[in-house]
Amino acid sequence: MNGKNALGILLVIVGSIAVLNFVGVHFGAIFGFLLPFILIGFGIVGWTNNKKWIGGILAAIGGLMLLSKFGGFLVLLLAIGLIIGGVSLFKKNKRSAY
Repeated sequence: MNGKNALGILLVIVGSIAVLNFVGVHFGAIFGFLLPFILIGFGIVGWTNNKKWIGGILAAIGGLMLLSKFGGFLVLLLAIGLIIGGVSLFKKNKRSAY
């Protein structure tokens, strides 16, 4: 895909979102969730096209945005891991014979 095709696709998507917003269909929450993935995708494309700085910056920004979206879920996983680690420490102490 060359640059003109990508720009054409981008313009069609942005125009479609604008028309749907005018009609009454709002994509704010969906677009806010998809934007980090879009930035990571553009970063990967930039990285593969030997634009390492731009690709790395876009992927890093997308990754940070994605971490902020999944922050509560990551804290929940961390809490579950801490609980499992604590329980496993209790079980190890009961098995040892000194």
